[in-house]
Amino acid sequence: MSLVRRSSRFLLLLCFLWFVVSADAQKKPDEWFAGAEALRIADNLLLYQRNSGGWPKDIDMAKPLSESNQATLLREKSETDSTIDNGATYTQLNFLARVYTAQHQERHRESFFKGFDYLIKAQYPNGGWPQFYPNLSGYYKHITFNDGAMIGVMKLMRDVASAKRSYTFVGEARRASAAKAVEKGIDCILKTQVVIKGRRTVWCAQHDEVTFAPAPARKYEVVSLSGGESVDVVRFLMSIKNPSTAVVEAIEAAVTWFRESELKDSAGAPVWARFYEMGTNRPIFVGRDGVVKYNIAEIDEERRNGYRWYVDEAATLLKTDYPAWRQRHR
Repeated sequence: MSLVRRSSRFLLLLCFLWFVVSADAQKKPDEWFAGAEALRIADNLLLYQRNSGGWPKDIDMAKPLSESNQATLLREKSETDSTIDNGATYTQLNFLARVYTAQHQERHRESFFKGFDYLIKAQYPNGGWPQFYPNLSGYYKHITFNDGAMIGVMKLMRDVASAKRSYTFVGEARRASAAKAVEKGIDCILKTQVVIKGRRTVWCAQHDEVTFAPAPARKYEVVSLSGGESVDVVRFLMSIKNPSTAVVEAIEAAVTWFRESELKDSAGAPVWARFYEMGTNRPIFVGRDGVVKYNIAEIDEERRNGYRWYVDEAATLLKTDYPAWRQRHR
């Protein structure tokens, strides 16, 4: 099996772990959310919710909880590990909204509002969201596109602002806050798009929360252009109904970069590297030692097989999403 295909299979496993509650739930019919299983899971989410209003990550929150488990979670309420990484917080809020809409249990509504207010509070004045809040240590404080973090929050805010079906219970004041958050977030996206030699390109997985400059995270997540996270950013910009000239220019520039940066896998299908080097636009690979390599075979085996170094979402972006967007916005 090629390294590209192995990397893609690993991502599928990660997606299952990260979205064990929400991704599955997205496919459920509305009537499922009126049932006992949805109610049980929603009550689990209340236990996992931190006092800050957010949720921790990488936990299967749908698993049945013993009395001992529940007691432990109550003791952990004051932990400061609330995050938007790996789908945390905004996916729990979506689940709670759907259960409340179906069952109208006040505790779920209150939990949703607490989580929503957490996300509003966590947003920087410049429109970005940090990976963790209130723990802003290290790279946690960076504006984070990595793994769809900020874009996931912005989709939630957009749906709340437009009173989408699951969010009709949200009052006018919070809908206005959501709309403002989206507006600020779009401004942040435009300011973080990386410009190289006078040309707009795409985005880094995370950006400095003050200067907007590309920023590193873990040792193997160095400053670079992202062939993965940038796809979700462009798709969000494409979802704007009446895009400004600045938004249109940002989309067109990113699409140009994706076309110029396309690679081929062993079967000849289009793929993109997760990270491209600033300036040279060469695909780069980094092990836990933090040393940049230009050949994936040169990094340590654990990182080589334990991280998604190649992505292919931009293929659909170029083939389907972009032409449809151009058709809508001639």
